[in-house]
Amino acid sequence: MSKPKVGFFDFASCEGCQIELTNFGDVAFLELINHIDIVEFREAMSEKAGKLDIAFIEGSFTRESDRKRLEEIRKRSAIVIAYGACAATGGINALKNHQHDYHECVYGKDAKAPHLASNIALPISAAIKVDYSVYGCPMSRDEFIRIVSHLLHDKQPIIPNHPVCMECKLNETICRFHDGDHCLGVVARAGCGAPCPKDGIPCEACRGFVSTPNVDSLVKTLINKGGMHSSRAWNKSRMFTNNQRGDVK
Repeated sequence: MSKPKVGFFDFASCEGCQIELTNFGDVAFLELINHIDIVEFREAMSEKAGKLDIAFIEGSFTRESDRKRLEEIRKRSAIVIAYGACAATGGINALKNHQHDYHECVYGKDAKAPHLASNIALPISAAIKVDYSVYGCPMSRDEFIRIVSHLLHDKQPIIPNHPVCMECKLNETICRFHDGDHCLGVVARAGCGAPCPKDGIPCEACRGFVSTPNVDSLVKTLINKGGMHSSRAWNKSRMFTNNQRGDVK
C-alpha cells in the first residue's frame, strides 16, 4: 500500500508552524514521517506535486487574490487541515481587523503600494472547506502527530472543545487568578496540556475560544478578579480571538 501524499502550504503568517515541523526531531515524529510521503513543502523542498491525500495549510486568508490558490489546493486534496492559530482562527494577524488604518501604521509612506494590499485576516475556512484544525501558536506537536496518526488509521480525530481550566484542574495547577494574575483559560480552547499556567504564565487563548464562549463573563472576570480596567480587559481578550468575538469592524 502506497504512503499517503502530503503537502504543506503557507499564506499570511510568520511560517513558525512550518519551522516547528522541521524541529520535530523526536522519535514519535520521525516514526510518523516513515508512514507518509511529503511531496510538497516549500521550507524543505522545491518539488511540486499533483493530487494530495492531505494538505496542511498555515497562515490566515487576508488577500482575495489568494482565494484561487486556496481553491486549487482544496480541489486536489482529499483532506485539508488548517494548522496553527493563523490558519485555524485568523490568529494574531486578525488584530488588524479592528484598526482601519493598519496599512499606514505598519507601512507608513509605502502603505498604498499594490503588493502590500490586504483585507481583514480570516481563517482558511472563510475561503474553502477545512476538514480539521490543529490549533495553537505555534501548533502543538503532540496534537499534530495524534491527528495525522488517527487519519492514517482511519480514525476520526478528536479536536478538543472544552476550556483550558479543565486541563489546569487535571494538572493540579494553581489558578492564575488565585495568585492575583489574569488568565483567558476560562473560555480558551484546551488541547495544549495547559503548559503556560503550569509555568506561572497566563493563558492567552492562542488556540482560540471554545465554540460558545461567554466573552462578557470573561471580561467581567478579568475586571473583578484580574484587576484590569474595563477597556484593558476587553482588548486583552482579542489577541488571538478577533474572529470569534463578533465585533469585527
